[in-house]
Amino acid sequence: MTAWPSDVETTGPSSGLPPSDGLLARVYLHAGQVVVSAEPCIISTIVGSCVAVYLFDPVRRAGGGNHYVLPIAGGLRHASARFGDMAVAELIARMLALGCREGDLQAKLFGGASIIQVSEHIGAESLGMKNVQLARRVLYSRRIAVIAEDVGGTRGRKVVFRTDRGEVWVRRL
Repeated sequence: MTAWPSDVETTGPSSGLPPSDGLLARVYLHAGQVVVSAEPCIISTIVGSCVAVYLFDPVRRAGGGNHYVLPIAGGLRHASARFGDMAVAELIARMLALGCREGDLQAKLFGGASIIQVSEHIGAESLGMKNVQLARRVLYSRRIAVIAEDVGGTRGRKVVFRTDRGEVWVRRL
């Protein structure tokens, strides 16, 4: 299993999380982080204009996710997973390192809200939608199907992902 950040906790059936079988490790995904696991665990995050991409391999029963703030690193010398182009590439690379095959991976996208605007009629030029478009473009170029998404709008989201089942629970904030 991947080394966990210091904020891991164990959760059980009475924790208020989605149903699970027994105790599972739980990871909170901060902006700029990428986490993958071949072992069952729960990854959660909160996104506004940021985007969280979750990948699931139904053959290997492994999954992971990222949380990024801006679409592209551009010419920055010290680019990090805070940028979508780096974060999505890193997530795919880590899934492949677990033994997954790109052709088996399924993607789910969340976030990309324009929380500063009041109108639901938000153009594709908002920062949030630029983040979403970047994820779609990278995944498409790698032939990874996006099988679910909850993106755009004016509200943030809490997202909870179960790595061994690919199940996602979303709550608008």
